[in-house]
Amino acid sequence: MPWYAKVLAGAVAAYALSPIDLIPDFIPILGYLDDLLIVPAGIWLAVRAVPPALMAEFRAQAALRARPVSRTSAAAILLVWAVMLIGFLWLVRSWMTRH
Repeated sequence: MPWYAKVLAGAVAAYALSPIDLIPDFIPILGYLDDLLIVPAGIWLAVRAVPPALMAEFRAQAALRARPVSRTSAAAILLVWAVMLIGFLWLVRSWMTRH
């Protein structure tokens, strides 16, 4: 893969994960708008920086691999969501009985 594609992908990942934004998030609308525009545009540019033949090779290799399936992880995630939903409903019920 070309070095500039790696650098661009790394820069996009660093920007997406960085707590420092171009426009701070507390500014209404504009704070999130820069994340909604800069990150997808950076991903698009990083994908375009990879030569088409190399991208076709990577996609062919990915198609040959089986997708991992973990029923245990799925059950754990569903359990976490169920506990959060039950907790939320309990809070709403306790708030409703007080008012």
